[in-house]
Amino acid sequence: MLIPSYVRQRFDLVVAALEKRNLDAKPLLERLLSLDEARRSTQAELDQALASANSIAKEIGQLFKQGATEDINQKKETSAQLKSKAKILQNKLKETTDELQEILYQIPNIPHESVTKGTSDEDNEKILQKGTIPVLESDALPHWELAKKYALMDFELGAKITGAGFPVYTGKGAKLQRALINYFLDFNINAGYGEVQVPHLVNEASGFGTGQLPDKEGQMYHVTEDDLYLIPTAEVPVTNMYRDSLLHENELPIQLTAYTPCFRREAGSYGAHVRGLNRLHQFDKVELVRIELPENSYKALDEMVAHVSKLLESLELPYRILRLCGGDLGFTSALTFDFEVYSTVQKRWLEVSSVSNFEAFQANRIKLRYKTSDGKKQLAHTLNGSSLALPRIIAGLLENHQTGNGIRIPKALVQYTGFDHIN
Repeated sequence: MLIPSYVRQRFDLVVAALEKRNLDAKPLLERLLSLDEARRSTQAELDQALASANSIAKEIGQLFKQGATEDINQKKETSAQLKSKAKILQNKLKETTDELQEILYQIPNIPHESVTKGTSDEDNEKILQKGTIPVLESDALPHWELAKKYALMDFELGAKITGAGFPVYTGKGAKLQRALINYFLDFNINAGYGEVQVPHLVNEASGFGTGQLPDKEGQMYHVTEDDLYLIPTAEVPVTNMYRDSLLHENELPIQLTAYTPCFRREAGSYGAHVRGLNRLHQFDKVELVRIELPENSYKALDEMVAHVSKLLESLELPYRILRLCGGDLGFTSALTFDFEVYSTVQKRWLEVSSVSNFEAFQANRIKLRYKTSDGKKQLAHTLNGSSLALPRIIAGLLENHQTGNGIRIPKALVQYTGFDHIN
């Protein structure tokens, strides 16, 4: 969430930056500043009315002691007028603050200066490509056929139990899933991230805090009776662990990792490009979350990118890194790098991770601050990244590591799977 004072001081720069998102934000920002001015003016008037009423109350007390009845009645009348005025001002302040908040929830984060303008994922900038794309036999199979051949997962059974997009993992497929989760967690822990286990449902405040609400795209599963939401990513509960928190400067950075299932409606998703594991409504993911001092957050982002790169290299998968353009940037992000692995059979790149710096955008929404050594209170910076999302990783592993003798398991995973081939 943007800070009105920041917008006021850098109005033209903010307008220009949001144009990278193809957003004409000027009218909205002008309304924002108008409401903020009205809020501050009303607050000052209310404070003055309450101060005057308080002062008169003290005067009435003194007049009682002196027995000045006529003066007391006059003061009481003035006090009643001030209280009535204060009530009107309180209602006005609430209405203005609520409208101001609604507008703030509509405005996305300001893109980092390195973000270029673009309209879609086709305009994203390729930063790096590593790994060798394997040459497969002419009869190589896509992962959904491999899953059927080796009894690794059952899409039809999942559809029977729940619906499309909820596969059942079986046999070595289930073991591979569990092995990847444990490997990812251990990889993150060995790099200095602390593991946490968090709820898989969150309340509305948590959804607003990290920017998933308001849910403009209808991607959240909502449990209406309890007014709870199934999490789309562990980022939501992990970041909200620090909602309404005041940390000390020496407590930062905070580095956490968590495994959770993730739930996304993926409304409007259909077609061949979402076949098999390419897009699911329920999937497993291991997440990274960092809370950083503002001056260190972009160094932390680079560290996270390097960390995910090493993880993908250990899986022996060809991958590339993209810097997202303004038109493809998430609502809360200032800068995002996407990781994609190559599906040799499908002949397309599959996104497996996003690593983002939100700067102070989420911290302002959740009121996450830290106290500096000289006692000042500042907003922290938050970051998150997938490390990693499992479905497309499994798709990449099955397709890229298939051989005439089955599917080869990368060396780094063998101690977790207990087998080095699927056949």
